[in-house]
Amino acid sequence: LPLHRVAHQGIGFVPEERGIFATLTVEENLILPPVVAKGGMSVEEIFDLFPNLKERRNSQGTKLSGGEQQMLAIARILRTGVEMLLLDEPTEGLAPVIVQRIGELLATLKKRGMTILLVEQNFRFAARIADRFYLMDHGKVVEGFPVGQLSAHTDKLHEVLGV
Repeated sequence: LPLHRVAHQGIGFVPEERGIFATLTVEENLILPPVVAKGGMSVEEIFDLFPNLKERRNSQGTKLSGGEQQMLAIARILRTGVEMLLLDEPTEGLAPVIVQRIGELLATLKKRGMTILLVEQNFRFAARIADRFYLMDHGKVVEGFPVGQLSAHTDKLHEVLGV
């Protein structure tokens, strides 16, 4: 489907490279995306969920840390009214304290009923959020199992990851 139709279906994508507008302020980045469905969060709701973005509301994207950029990328999508959030490697290159904060944020969104599809190599991070794992090898799903069975599938994980 064309991207505008995907968005109107309530699906939002946060790419690994974050996709924020670096020359715009945090607040400008937040007001830019259109609301495509009911339920989009207001800027104030976003700031309640991301207090450090509120503190940086007048900072340009180029002045944000990698973690703050990641939070802004997620926040932008939440403004649109999505029901399903697709995240590509949201913890890549981030400090452990920021990884923990993003995990808490995703757990909060999950509790609120949002569906989250997470592409992530950090199994410890993913296990705190996931209900199920799907293991892919060269673009094909080779195994799927509930998160509670992760330890039973470590051999397959090592085989696919080559470790």
